[in-house]
Amino acid sequence: MTEHLTVLTTIDSEEGAQRLARSAVEARVAACAQIDGPVTSVYRWQGAVETAREWRVLFKTSAARYEALEAHLLAAHPYDTPEIIATAVARGSRAYLDWLDAETAPAGRS
Repeated sequence: MTEHLTVLTTIDSEEGAQRLARSAVEARVAACAQIDGPVTSVYRWQGAVETAREWRVLFKTSAARYEALEAHLLAAHPYDTPEIIATAVARGSRAYLDWLDAETAPAGRS
């Protein structure tokens, strides 16, 4: 199993993206979050094809903190079924990955 992940979600406003990013970093379930957008999403929802303007948030976290990050996003996200997709980090600079681990260590363990 990989030790590090990037986790993607989308949300309907820049302010919402900033709230998700900040709250996840403050909770130490992500070391960093990057926001980009707006992007145009086309998807099927409840039998209809929809188009929406969204912002992407990409979180960097340790695999050990994934469940906590997912729970945080599910609790904080306004969507009924938010996109939460984790991708394994195959490689990265040792210094950056060490920093990521330190920043996502539960409080009192860094």
